[in-house]
Amino acid sequence: MHSACTVYRTADFVSKRWTLPILLELYKDNAEWKRYSHLKGKLEDITPKILSSRLKELEKEGMIIKMIDAKTYPIKCEYSLAPSGKDFIRIIKDIKKWALKWNIKNKACENSDCSTCTL
Repeated sequence: MHSACTVYRTADFVSKRWTLPILLELYKDNAEWKRYSHLKGKLEDITPKILSSRLKELEKEGMIIKMIDAKTYPIKCEYSLAPSGKDFIRIIKDIKKWALKWNIKNKACENSDCSTCTL
């Protein structure tokens, strides 16, 4: 039964559409916290419903942290990578290295760090 396999369970979660781009956006620009509107603006084709859903899932999995500031109106929510999310960035970078080595030719990507990527 695959449901007991750690690799299958992890792949099921991280392979959901938009999960990796959201984590990368939270990693970029060396900004500790980012607002929902910032993420929505950077992830052009994502729907608000999917972005909200993925943020909730990432928070539930302990990969991101949500901070709510109820002192302001409207209430301000910001997101940041949790320690496990920061650690997962290393895995994303390893995926990038593998792809560049074996099947994707992309000089711009090859010569830049994911934290400064503008693609």
